[in-house]
Amino acid sequence: MSMLSLICSCFYTHPHPTSLVHDEGMSTKSVNKRAPGQAFEVYLEAPMDPSPEKPKSKTPLRKGLSMEELQQRLQAADQRRKSQEAVVLQQLAERRQHERAVLQKALEDSRLFSRRAAEKLHHKMEVMEEKREAHLNALKQRLHEKEVHAAQVRRNKEVQSDYSG
Repeated sequence: MSMLSLICSCFYTHPHPTSLVHDEGMSTKSVNKRAPGQAFEVYLEAPMDPSPEKPKSKTPLRKGLSMEELQQRLQAADQRRKSQEAVVLQQLAERRQHERAVLQKALEDSRLFSRRAAEKLHHKMEVMEEKREAHLNALKQRLHEKEVHAAQVRRNKEVQSDYSG
């Protein structure tokens, strides 16, 4: 019984007509223990010794190669290895160059950001300084006005005291 028919028979709900099926190195026995489907017991037989007529390896035997052919194959393999190494080194160099470009761009962006942040801070400090100076000037103006008013009040009191007294 092939594996496909074994798997398909799992989906077939009616019991298989033969309760014991033999195949090369395997036998299955149908067991009716589960209601929704079929169950099987699988028995694997010990592998038989391969006959001396069949070769143990499936690779064909190669004819004897001459020393020149071996040398040519070694040189070709060495050339392929060197070519692959050159490709890998080229890719690494390109990657390194790309990484340097990315780092350079990141550094430039960082410098630009820092410069802009410093300019904004400087501008903000100038605006705050201007506001502080404007506030101080306004306080000085009010103080001067109060001093002028106080001087007028003193003069008025002196004039009144001269009239009354």
